[in-house]
Amino acid sequence: MRYLMMMVALIGAVALSGCSSKFKTYNGPEVTHVLVNKGARRMYLIHHNQVLKSYEIDLGFAPVGHKQFQGDGKTPEGRYVIDRRNPNSDFHLSIGLDYPNARDRAHALSQGKTPGGDIFIHGKPNKKSGTGPDWTAGCISVKNREIEDIYAMVRNGTPITITP
Repeated sequence: MRYLMMMVALIGAVALSGCSSKFKTYNGPEVTHVLVNKGARRMYLIHHNQVLKSYEIDLGFAPVGHKQFQGDGKTPEGRYVIDRRNPNSDFHLSIGLDYPNARDRAHALSQGKTPGGDIFIHGKPNKKSGTGPDWTAGCISVKNREIEDIYAMVRNGTPITITP
């Protein structure tokens, strides 16, 4: 009887430990495109022409207009690609965009400035800072439980379009 109780406790502990993981799995339709509408503060995960998920988002602290320079607080606009992921981010998971592209770099250089970089879709900060609407340095932020789903659903190489 004691052995049975220990086995039940062990199975329960293993099952509960899986519930706390920020790394989820996803077995549904492939996300073929991510669409961000900055004006509506919405992000859509799309499979061909079907919206799979929709999220409310926060943007850079100066959200109107395309990101041009490091420190301008704007979120980029245009077509990019999800190109990396960071499970050890300063935020609750993050997936990166390939900003700046060649056009972004050329424009910033023509103005004698740098375009910035490290644009991510991420959760909330791990430390107490950066809350409220449009608080990021140019990234796209969602709730922690939402970035866990996005992290599982969106693969590197997925195109992302960010519209005004």
